[in-house]
Amino acid sequence: MRIQLQEQSLRLRVDEDEFKALLDGTVLDAITTVGRVFRLAFRLAPGDVAAIDGTASACTITLPRQEIAELAARLPSRDGLSFDIDGLAVLFDVDVRDSVRRRRQRDRG
Repeated sequence: MRIQLQEQSLRLRVDEDEFKALLDGTVLDAITTVGRVFRLAFRLAPGDVAAIDGTASACTITLPRQEIAELAARLPSRDGLSFDIDGLAVLFDVDVRDSVRRRRQRDRG
């Protein structure tokens, strides 16, 4: 999982294994320790609205399951999903290089 945070935007890029785990209901966690622990978690939920909950040092971003499932149907794709959560632009995508590589391996095997 790769997370990029810049000003009022957050980009989350996952590989195929992480994407499958997210679709299966796993909460994806990113934890960094720099003097104290910072935790950012991602999960799916029913509904059509993305949300954020928690504190600056431990928050969970909830993404709409239906939109993520629709993304799964069109992989591999360079186009991810965009959400506006209280002024935070959240970009979610699946690593297209990983998707293409895995599909080639599956087609050969």
